[in-house]
Amino acid sequence: MSHAYPLHVYVSRYTKEALLNIVGLHHNTHEPFNTLFEQVASLPYSLLLDTSGSLKSDGRYNIMAFSPVSVIEAKGDEVTLVDVSTSKREALLQRPFEAVEQHLHSQLNNVVINADADFDTSHLPFIVGVAGMAGYDTGRFYEALPSVAKDDYATPDFTVGLYLRSLIEDTQTGHIYYCSVDNAPLTSFFAAPDSSKKVATDTVPSDFKLTTPFTSNLSKHEYKKSLATIEGYLRAGDCYQVNMAQRFTASYEGNIWQAYCELRNQNQAPFSAYFNLPDGCIASISPERFLRVKDGIVETKPIKGTRPRFKNPLKDKASADSLLSAEKDRSENLMIVDLLRNDISKHCKPHSVKVPALFALESYEAVHHLVSTVTGELNETASPLELLAAAFPGGSITGAPKIRAMEVIDELEPHRRNIYCGSVFYMGYREDMDSSICIRTVLAENNRLHCWAGGGIVLDSVPTEEYQETLDKVSKILPVLESINQ
Repeated sequence: MSHAYPLHVYVSRYTKEALLNIVGLHHNTHEPFNTLFEQVASLPYSLLLDTSGSLKSDGRYNIMAFSPVSVIEAKGDEVTLVDVSTSKREALLQRPFEAVEQHLHSQLNNVVINADADFDTSHLPFIVGVAGMAGYDTGRFYEALPSVAKDDYATPDFTVGLYLRSLIEDTQTGHIYYCSVDNAPLTSFFAAPDSSKKVATDTVPSDFKLTTPFTSNLSKHEYKKSLATIEGYLRAGDCYQVNMAQRFTASYEGNIWQAYCELRNQNQAPFSAYFNLPDGCIASISPERFLRVKDGIVETKPIKGTRPRFKNPLKDKASADSLLSAEKDRSENLMIVDLLRNDISKHCKPHSVKVPALFALESYEAVHHLVSTVTGELNETASPLELLAAAFPGGSITGAPKIRAMEVIDELEPHRRNIYCGSVFYMGYREDMDSSICIRTVLAENNRLHCWAGGGIVLDSVPTEEYQETLDKVSKILPVLESINQ
């Protein structure tokens, strides 16, 4: 299912001012890239990959992709190829990542770039390619796991599209690149708000607000009881670490994009994402990279170890210092580093896997984190999607050993995770790939919002502290959502 003939991709480069002129937006427009995305945000499968102004994790490029030609969806044990223009659905026998490789990415093996002026495109990520989300439960296609936790989601476990149209913002130079296979004018998709050319929707969604407060699927007592069960497994030698989470749910009405904008402005997370799906919407403000592949070099940056932020500078520094010197958190982090070294070594060259950074401090709006970096060189015979499938879901949000930890998670968490602890990712036609771990993530569907928080449990974990850590992690999410338009 590959293109033998060349697939011509046209790339145009604009300054922000020139682009605003073309589409008729005011030059004082705040964050024009996101303002442009807002006009296509309600289209099915519109995707924004947003660095939120953060420079962490090499945050340089923002990417929006929209109007995919086809999509791979997976739910339960079914994998489906969807033709977006006709809505035709075809059942597939392959597992999700393999289906993306065979039915979507294979169409990009003969791409020819046509730049409309003498400028370089080699530094740009993506341009055209596959992108979307793989929820945590995609792992069920690759490992035999129990089915105890309830699946109460309309959103698929996996949705990845083939995108032949994108806008890419280089925040370093200020240039915005428009990439497309048909060279359709930008004004076909973007126009001033009062223009009849605007394609997204003629009805303005109502303002976002919660209609009920957030409630958890586990009480504090139930959460601590689950930790006691985990401690029993740890003492028996079943596991060394288990990531245990609770899910917060509230009812809402109105425009999720509005909620996302408020969350991203308050958190400035380098792996933020907004993904509009037919049955729901994902708004992620994740700080965590899962796997990146660039020029054959693999990188993963697991987060393990958390302390709260404080407004008082001395108290905040003391919190960070306590994290840097905490043996428990360093031990947790090291367990996951070892797990990920093993996971990526399956598709990396022998002896190429290294750990260039161990226990580095990264500070975000709500919490301090310990972050390590693991790198390797991808085998010439392996694709980035094979690497992603072999390491999925990320070890930092399962525990170790991974399969036993996932069995315990399914036993003790009342509901499946769906997008939580899954990944939003892209892979461009040149096989450049980047992916997040979807922590600090909100799923909106059926007028309900779900948001999760968890932590790694080890033998010397203190239940009250672990419970509080989950609340710290959503301290810049739940209160923000509760305050919008109230």
